[in-house]
Amino acid sequence: MADTREVLRLEGLRKSYNIGKPNEVEVLHGIDLRLDSADFAALVGPSGSGKSTLLNLIGLLDSPTAGELYLRGEATRAMDDEARTAQRGRHIGFVFQFHHLIGAFTALDNVLMPWMVAHGKPGPETVDMARCLLADVGLEKFADRHPDQLSGGQQQRVAIARALVTRPALLLADEPTGNLDTKTAAEVFTLLRRFNAQYGCAVLVVTHDPRLSETCDRTVTLVDGQVVSDERRAAAGRAADPP
Repeated sequence: MADTREVLRLEGLRKSYNIGKPNEVEVLHGIDLRLDSADFAALVGPSGSGKSTLLNLIGLLDSPTAGELYLRGEATRAMDDEARTAQRGRHIGFVFQFHHLIGAFTALDNVLMPWMVAHGKPGPETVDMARCLLADVGLEKFADRHPDQLSGGQQQRVAIARALVTRPALLLADEPTGNLDTKTAAEVFTLLRRFNAQYGCAVLVVTHDPRLSETCDRTVTLVDGQVVSDERRAAAGRAADPP
């Protein structure tokens, strides 16, 4: 039976900018959304629909103007920056279109970085776990290489391993394959799929590519700051990999 633990719940989430000023604007207008640990979902919508704003709120990089965001059942809106940072470090992993690896560090050290930020110097067990993650993404032999010694696809694989080193409950992937060729993009997508099943972490993929969104279990469409559809697909109707 699929794991259906609630990971994320948004209730009436709103976000405004320039509050109290003549040019005040509300970007998100009461978003309701739930993600469970088995979910592999796409967030789609036209440019200006509010996807980036919503992703920043879900990633606890910003706080909503109204409504509530529950992460693993805990309300987060009233948290201060320090508490949000701690929650983000423990429970959320990020994969971006541009991998943002640190050039002076090896692949292994890049993978370990979120752990070190959250917990300090890693012990032998954590280092071994990071090496295992590199092995999982096919880069066990590249642990001591620096980013400029890796291909774009390899760098993105390191970024995926880095996002998983804290065993997050939620993985946010912002256009994770947008900078890759079709074959490498399919490989990266397959990795995300495998880790969703293997580690039980909910995955939310922000993408402009309909081919990618159609291979997700679920597609949430955002238009003008509102969720206009939330469609689930039957397992039998999904493609194993993006075309």
